Amino acid sequence: MLPKNRRPIHPGEIIRFEYLEPLNLSQQKLANAIGVTRVRINEIILGKRSVTPDTAFRLAKFFNTTPDFWINLQMNVDMWDTLQTHKNEYNKIRGVA
Repeated sequence: MLPKNRRPIHPGEIIRFEYLEPLNLSQQKLANAIGVTRVRINEIILGKRSVTPDTAFRLAKFFNTTPDFWINLQMNVDMWDTLQTHKNEYNKIRGVA
């Protein structure tokens, strides 16, 4: 369920505040460990890039989580953003019954 009054937390914030900072891990070290570029990690952390299924599998393996965890975080952000963009259009749609 999406929050009503705020955007869901982007997976990049989780990476930064729940993993990198507590583990004293740099973006470069994470990128090297999971086989992606530092730019990719940085853009995710800044919320400029989405977590793809590929990235979700990599993060899950490294942080001992599940790919679903990362994909669900991203999906919630994407759903929220889409709803905010098209809310007026969706409100005009009338159901079949």
